[in-house]
Amino acid sequence: MSMVQETIRVDAPLRTVYDQWTQFEEFPRFMYGVEEVEQLDDRLCHWRTRVAGVSREFDTEIVDQLPDERISWRTVGDGDVRQKGVVTFHSLDGSHTRVSLALDVEPQGMVEKAGDALGFLENRVRGDLERFKDFIEGRDGATGGWRGRLRPADSTGVGPSTGTDTDKREFDRPGPYPGPLPSHPDEEPRV
Repeated sequence: MSMVQETIRVDAPLRTVYDQWTQFEEFPRFMYGVEEVEQLDDRLCHWRTRVAGVSREFDTEIVDQLPDERISWRTVGDGDVRQKGVVTFHSLDGSHTRVSLALDVEPQGMVEKAGDALGFLENRVRGDLERFKDFIEGRDGATGGWRGRLRPADSTGVGPSTGTDTDKREFDRPGPYPGPLPSHPDEEPRV
């Protein structure tokens, strides 16, 4: 597994920033390599990506979503994409928000492992956050928003296409992400 943590300050109010992040189908507008995200229901999304000529499709489940604070997810179902992560939102004042993203990814194959060793994932995540910042700061508000609460206890771990449990390897063990990230970027994550 490869872990990446990035933080960015966004010049927009907390509610606007959070609401925009909940619009998963807008991710292709600022996330490199994301061609399409289809939100299947409140918890499940289907992704189509293309990075370095490699196309992939996979499903993610939102494990925990607390409005204006955090959204955590993990991949579910069969497939070769394995990741989990959390994005947290912290109001700095009435018009500025800190967005922190922690992502655990399992690189597949020699090319991805080599790219990971060279820091390509960190650069991609940093670029995605910068493009998100530009996207939301260039608007008068969010393109929409969903303020529902999803709790980890209600998570199924079942993918939409296969109806089977997720791979029980790394992803069911508690990691550093179920709770909030540190309140300051230099602190260690709380477990």
